[in-house]
Amino acid sequence: MLKGKSILVTGGTGSFGKKFVETVLQQYPEVSRIAVFSRDELKQFEMAQQFPPEQFRQIRYFIGDVRDKDRLNRAMQGIDVVVHAAALKQVPACEYNPFEAIKTNILGAQNLIEAALDNGVSQVVALSTDKAAAPINLYGATKLCSDKLFVAANNFKGKRDIRFSVVRYGNVMGSRGSVIPFFLKKRSEGVIPITDPAMTRFNITLADGVSLVLQALSDMWGGEIFVPKIPSYRITDVAEAVAPGCRHTVIGIRPGEKLHEEMITTTDAINSVQFEKHFVILPSVPLWDVAEFTRAFDGSPCPENFAYNSGSNDQWLSVAELRALMVEHVDKGFSPHPAA
Repeated sequence: MLKGKSILVTGGTGSFGKKFVETVLQQYPEVSRIAVFSRDELKQFEMAQQFPPEQFRQIRYFIGDVRDKDRLNRAMQGIDVVVHAAALKQVPACEYNPFEAIKTNILGAQNLIEAALDNGVSQVVALSTDKAAAPINLYGATKLCSDKLFVAANNFKGKRDIRFSVVRYGNVMGSRGSVIPFFLKKRSEGVIPITDPAMTRFNITLADGVSLVLQALSDMWGGEIFVPKIPSYRITDVAEAVAPGCRHTVIGIRPGEKLHEEMITTTDAINSVQFEKHFVILPSVPLWDVAEFTRAFDGSPCPENFAYNSGSNDQWLSVAELRALMVEHVDKGFSPHPAA
């Protein structure tokens, strides 16, 4: 699929970006070029240590910000595929600095769309979040706007051979700022702070997130929002998995947080189809034959009154499964009972 292609990854030094680059190099060694686009020179230097230039000649590093359209235009010359992972995503920081989030997550998205249209790119996949479904915080609201921009970009591409789609998924296990690394730090204190004992979240590994993006690149017709079928966890089970025996203290839900996350609302579901391993929220303005699309991938419409919510999910991770995933995806040396 990616043989001979040139790929641009915005936010390429983040958790997802590094895993995506690693996976592409393993699965598609004949990729022509991977341009890593990000703001942080130190992270680019560190990434170059992980992927030595003499061994991985396909990788290029671009210092740049998605707010800078001129720099995006330069980076996108000769690019076939764009994976857009750059974002301001920390909920409290976005609440405190709202227009900074708007400039990166919304204006940056439009800059990227226009640069892709102007440079002959053929495919664009943008990463989204469960917080974009019925958002209650600014981060979610900016990502909902971003999703709308990428879907709508298919309406004004003209005769250009380009497709824009979105991938939306939940909390990435072990990513920076997520709950598991936080609990790992707190367990030495003997007390784990819990926002609300009833809280639930979707869970996806970095590897599965990358696989979903690659599937989207393979299957996209343009305008879809791909949503994976993934398990949920209870926050109390995560605390037990990480730090058995530690006391829990309830600190209350923080501003901008939900008790349960959604990825497909009941309103979205009216315009969604389901497949074996994922859902697709269809573009609100028809771009192609939905029945043909559904048949092509052996799908079916979502049932009436369906909603995809972490609290009413039919897949749940047990404490033992959480521990196994932590060993595999977070810390190979993890033990729920660390040496004193």
